[in-house]
Amino acid sequence: MCIKVSVIMPVYNSEKYLSQAVESLLCQTIRECEFIFVNDGSVDKSYEILEQYCKKDRRIKIISQQNRGVSAARNEGLKVAAGEYIGFMDADDWIEPDMYEILYNSAKVNSCDVVVSNFESELEGIKSIIEYPFSRDTVMKRKEIDEQVLPYFIKEENLNTVCTKLYKNEIIKKYNIFFPNGVELGEDHVFNLRFFTYIRTMLYINYTGYYYREVKGSATHDILRKDYFRQALNIYENNIKETEKWNIDEKIIKKLKAVKFLNYVKSYAYIYLHSDSAMKFVERYKYVKNMIKHEKVKEALNIYWDDIYNTSGWYEKMLLVMLRHRFMVGLVLITGYSKIRNNRG
Repeated sequence: MCIKVSVIMPVYNSEKYLSQAVESLLCQTIRECEFIFVNDGSVDKSYEILEQYCKKDRRIKIISQQNRGVSAARNEGLKVAAGEYIGFMDADDWIEPDMYEILYNSAKVNSCDVVVSNFESELEGIKSIIEYPFSRDTVMKRKEIDEQVLPYFIKEENLNTVCTKLYKNEIIKKYNIFFPNGVELGEDHVFNLRFFTYIRTMLYINYTGYYYREVKGSATHDILRKDYFRQALNIYENNIKETEKWNIDEKIIKKLKAVKFLNYVKSYAYIYLHSDSAMKFVERYKYVKNMIKHEKVKEALNIYWDDIYNTSGWYEKMLLVMLRHRFMVGLVLITGYSKIRNNRG
């Protein structure tokens, strides 16, 4: 059988939602697929669940490894993936039955290197569909990718996920594109920057088939164990070598990176100050205080202050002022107001 799509899923202690994720894959209307599950050292019943499904469907492949993280798991999957196109899925999520058929047919009909789609996100019971400001159902060529897509990757966060895209495997193998090991935040970002550097065509379709579930203890809520500001700082300071091949001015890239970094800082101020984590409030307060005092936060604010301040709404303006003047009491109050507003919404 000629494999049209290989789907790679890292699995780590995912028994609660794993069956729903696997079932949504096995129900795909496109049949010429392989499903590669990388068991990343799970200590719950995840592996047993995968084994049961493997006995029922020959399209399933299971790789087991010691716990090395999402990037290492995906890279192991990429080594064995034989599909014409590559898709990724997380074990907490689920997809529509026609998702990969729609993405694959869109890629083939339009001879595209990558297809991008929307996704639905659910956070604290609030659902939203993430869409992008690109031309819909129209093939984007290299010039448009340079002018619109790459800057968007640098500035924004919501395009980073690899789970709503279909990638041409030939390009991945030709340029040895992989996920960065040892990175707990931004691994998708790095992979996409590497991949999009070498493509010639992209298609954005107005279709939502991927459903992202934010679970307690996942990346944005596991603040007790992980230093997320340090990881955001690494993304801000890291210069990915592929950007040297871009037809974008270095000063523009620097400004866009400053905006993304500040968005991380604002997000973490909210999360740490109003998290239900076991971390004591005084520790979370101290963490945010040290974060906003960091010289790189000041640098980023100075780089792009006029642009972001003048284009922000009143809440964002207040938040930026609190950050610039390192006014912690004001940060607690303004982020607390935001939490109350969100809960009422």
